[in-house]
Amino acid sequence: MKTISISPKDMANRVSRFADLKPLPLAESLDMPQAAKDVIYARKILSVIGLGGDADTPINKGAPIDGAGGMTMAIAVCPPGNGPSLHAHQQTYETFTVLKGQFEITWNDDGGNRIELGEFDTVSVPPGVCRAFRNIGDEDGILQVLISGGVHDMGDIDFPATIAGKLETYGGDVLQQFEDRGFTFTAGQE
Repeated sequence: MKTISISPKDMANRVSRFADLKPLPLAESLDMPQAAKDVIYARKILSVIGLGGDADTPINKGAPIDGAGGMTMAIAVCPPGNGPSLHAHQQTYETFTVLKGQFEITWNDDGGNRIELGEFDTVSVPPGVCRAFRNIGDEDGILQVLISGGVHDMGDIDFPATIAGKLETYGGDVLQQFEDRGFTFTAGQE
């Protein structure tokens, strides 16, 4: 089998240093309470591997590693109690590995099933299944999030209508701001 060689400079473009990662500005421009942002996003998301090329996905922006065979990787840093609400990826697998702390993973349309994961435990949620994660520890938790297979754009992610209802309780145009970003709230509906 033929192999290839790459230079140290090219390999340096395939390295991500945790200390150098910058939080994605996903929620910074939203004019709403932090609690409303926490319904949709983990408090701090650090992009590690993007899809490469000109793929238009939030995780792709600012990733130090550009392209890894159709997989993206991010690190979610969540204070106690934080983590995004139920949502489904229609075409992609979402695989979580706890790097620090304890997380609860809930799944199915009502979030009625749950497991707890400790450090280095991993779960992989298949496409079409609603899932959520939440830090259940007493200090900041760190979760590695891998997304693989299928399309990784905003059209892949869908929240249940109950989440739209929760966002509406914050008043103003909170729900509209998320819809303007491409979020949909039809998961679990025919």
